Amino acid sequence: MIAYVTVGADDIAGAKRFYSAFLPALGYGLEEGPEGLSYALSNNRAEQPGQSTALPDFYVKPTFDGHPASAGNGAMIAFEARNQKQVRDLHAAALAAGGFEEGQPGFRASYGPHFYVGYLRDPQGNKIALFSSDPGEPGRDG
Repeated sequence: MIAYVTVGADDIAGAKRFYSAFLPALGYGLEEGPEGLSYALSNNRAEQPGQSTALPDFYVKPTFDGHPASAGNGAMIAFEARNQKQVRDLHAAALAAGGFEEGQPGFRASYGPHFYVGYLRDPQGNKIALFSSDPGEPGRDG
């Protein structure tokens, strides 16, 4: 099980603006410190349909070695939303908060019939996916 994910950022204020546009709606609380941003899920998070209960914390930090942060080629971080509407809403909020479009929310033919996803990049270039796979919602074929 993944315990946490960390991405580097050269502009912590810009990263805070971007990630705070959607992570609180997914149940993440923010703690700021001299070493960056720590987004953690509350321990009493209620399980939502189609969501697992144990999700990792997410950290945004300056690089340890002091060199400029860079996005990993082929790396992506996916956050699970409650439903398709929340994917659309949070995707739009993240773009308005400094993100860059990488794929409008919708179904993708190469994934399951209920996998609804939107892609974007954070201000540092890290690829982010916001998705829902709730079988109770209409799927790609219906």
